[in-house]
Amino acid sequence: MKTTDQYASQPIESTLQELNTSESTGLSQTEAQQRLSQFGFNEIQTHEVSFLKRLLQRFWGPIPWMIEVAALLSAIANKWEDFAIIMVLLLVNGLLDFLQEHRALNALKVLKSSLATQTTALRDGKFIEIPSRELVPGDLIQLRIGDMIPADVQLVSGDYLMIDESALTGESLPVNKQSQEVAYANTVVKQGQMMAVIIHTAAQTRFHSVVALITKTQQSETSHFQKMVLQIGHFLIALTVFLAMIIILVSLSRGDPIGDILRFVLVLTVASIPVALPAVLSVTMAVGAMNLAKRQAIVSKLTAIEELAGIDIFCSDKTGTLTQNKMQVSSPVLAEGKTELDLFANALMASKLENHDPIEQPLFQYAQSQLPELNHLAYRQQKFTPFNPNDKFTKASYTFEVRSFVAYKGAPQVILNRCTLTNEVRNLMQLHIDSLASQGYRTLAVACQSDEPDATLELIGLIPLYDPPREDSKETIDLIESRGVQVKMVTGDNLAIAQEIGRLLGLEGASLKASKLSGGGSQVLLELAEFLTQAIYQTLDTEATETQAKHFAGKVIQQLNQLYDTTRLDREFLSEHQSALVALIERTEIFAEVIPEDKFKIVDTLQRGGHFVGMTGDGVNDAPALKKADCGIAVSGATDAARASADIILTQPGLSIINDAITQARETFERMRTYATFRIAETIRLILFMTLSIVIFNFYPITAIMVIMLALLNDLPILAIAYDQVKVSNTPVRWRMSRMLTLSTTLGITGVISSFLLFFTLQHLNFAEDIIQSMIFLKLVVAGHFTLWILRSEGWFWEKPFPSPWLFSAILGTEILGTLFAVYGIFIAPISWEMAGFIWLYALIWMFINDAVKIAVLKFLDRHFPKASFAQPSVGV
Repeated sequence: MKTTDQYASQPIESTLQELNTSESTGLSQTEAQQRLSQFGFNEIQTHEVSFLKRLLQRFWGPIPWMIEVAALLSAIANKWEDFAIIMVLLLVNGLLDFLQEHRALNALKVLKSSLATQTTALRDGKFIEIPSRELVPGDLIQLRIGDMIPADVQLVSGDYLMIDESALTGESLPVNKQSQEVAYANTVVKQGQMMAVIIHTAAQTRFHSVVALITKTQQSETSHFQKMVLQIGHFLIALTVFLAMIIILVSLSRGDPIGDILRFVLVLTVASIPVALPAVLSVTMAVGAMNLAKRQAIVSKLTAIEELAGIDIFCSDKTGTLTQNKMQVSSPVLAEGKTELDLFANALMASKLENHDPIEQPLFQYAQSQLPELNHLAYRQQKFTPFNPNDKFTKASYTFEVRSFVAYKGAPQVILNRCTLTNEVRNLMQLHIDSLASQGYRTLAVACQSDEPDATLELIGLIPLYDPPREDSKETIDLIESRGVQVKMVTGDNLAIAQEIGRLLGLEGASLKASKLSGGGSQVLLELAEFLTQAIYQTLDTEATETQAKHFAGKVIQQLNQLYDTTRLDREFLSEHQSALVALIERTEIFAEVIPEDKFKIVDTLQRGGHFVGMTGDGVNDAPALKKADCGIAVSGATDAARASADIILTQPGLSIINDAITQARETFERMRTYATFRIAETIRLILFMTLSIVIFNFYPITAIMVIMLALLNDLPILAIAYDQVKVSNTPVRWRMSRMLTLSTTLGITGVISSFLLFFTLQHLNFAEDIIQSMIFLKLVVAGHFTLWILRSEGWFWEKPFPSPWLFSAILGTEILGTLFAVYGIFIAPISWEMAGFIWLYALIWMFINDAVKIAVLKFLDRHFPKASFAQPSVGV
């Protein structure tokens, strides 16, 4: 089999013949299905661990080993009841972890299927959209700007493609490729449009191993949120092991049997260490991601949903995100001697209907409805050059009757500069452009050049397009800002259009041309010089219009730029006034005339100022900014490259889903905060109480079997946290470890105090030792789960929101189950219903006391250690 690079040395005709395909008709559906069976799906085959292996892995590792050794020691000592209950603990822990992981993996599969890319392929002579995974060798496909090439291809027809291969080769500059050359899978089209034939798919592609490695790396990324929770786990493990060693040393010095000591310490360690940590993380993130998927927002990786919780600045595209992206043609502006027929004939020639470009679609619609006499079929397009962000225009050569022409369509400033115009005409057209821009119109200029030897490019006219704001955009922005997130509009349109749309959306703060972010020193001085020049010109010529004064000032500034290197001022400003640039971006609500590099700079600067930034994008050049942002969001209709770089992909237009995403992210954060605080408090309460009882009073307050039962009863409420109803913060949330550790440690210590108070009371009343142990066991179950209840929010436990039915049932159910174990003496000494009622009353009283302690601690922390500003890097809850 030929390699991809070998195809580059043979003619296209040979490749088409070898692959038994046609440039005009492509493959038939029947042939494509046969090849799909032969070559398989065009996707990276990830190694999926088998069901059985994943199940067995739950019983292999440090935590399972501890439980297994404890069971072995119980069997050796002929304590078969203990052995049975320890094996139940092992199976329950393993199966719960497995089921939660299985559920998270299924969620990922669903999300992955939702992110499947589509490719325009030629089948049976017609271009159709098919999933990229169904492409086969011999398929003819269309490649255009923003597409991620789905397989190794040989380029067949078209002008050129500029391709970014940096992800595979490390080469930072795009590579220019033409017909007969090959292009590789997973590279990105930066410019151009061509037809290509697929030569290799999936594992046969040139850089398959590199792509697989990139995919594996992306899947194994760990979020800041996960790292912080894992640090909590490490802290609890260290604390548990330290206190367990003290218990071992003290017990050995007293001559206790080594087997009993090890068995007890092992099960105590297992109960104290956060065994359910991975399961709780996985199921909480999976639940959040699936909830978002139902609302048309697909999470590309589970950790993204947590990152969104801390976002305090959100940068949004304008077109198609805040606006409807349904351009409508307004009244055209014609150059002298030109007709509307001329204008739209050339505009349509410089467009392609099959590209479904949102800027070009209204032109075809307008011509069809308003100019029925325009028979554009009489025009024959010969060669089309698509739009690219640098040139900012499309052009096409065409024939009409017996003559040839070249039509241009694009940004007015660019087209005007290419045309030969008198100053009067240029000023008049600029006046029209400024007037239309101030009303929120986006204007296209159309020009034409004939094939005569001395022909120049002639301006035909202007086509104003208006993209009205989405009906829900203003409400959405208000909701996002009410959640403590500052919204900024980032657009490539000129400043006047951006300001008008901003006014309609309630974004009436400072606005700025993105070019002024390049440094600041020269821009400020040049802007001042431009205003002074305008004022002087209008003072000297009182009849001069504002437009004439602006043009004169512009020429003066242009000459100044030629005479003096203003970048020297920029470099000096940046080195000394980085904080001023951060402040400038912070207070600006609208950024206009933005290029992709500006988006990246805006994100990077805000992050340097300690902000968590969300950014939307849709184009291939938005990919760096989306990847740089703390949460990159690809909007509906985004290119493959933007979707691949984003954390969240929206499948419906507009930003309303972002409010749901922010809410979901903060709900997830609150659930994880509850779990982390409870887990620390519970570990301190259990291990510290056990250690002090054994070391100081030479008394085991609960037996090994009770420790195991306690661990089992704790599992269900902890896993139910993922479904709890929580109060969503109105401000961005971040980890504040000192605050969380202070609260959980305080509650852990109050739990130890309440346990010792109960122990002393029961001992004073001369209860038998085994009865005391049973009553303390029941107290640890009931009071521990009440602690989980009060930690759900920072207010009083009886305030809304109430626990979800899942969590309420899990808490109450396990408390009742623990009570039945104690009353009916299941594996422990039985106690009376009166004793059980006393323990419930005792735990309930301490629930109020602990809640009051929680409120007092939080008020103290808020008063003496207020939340850090989001302009400063911080951690906390």
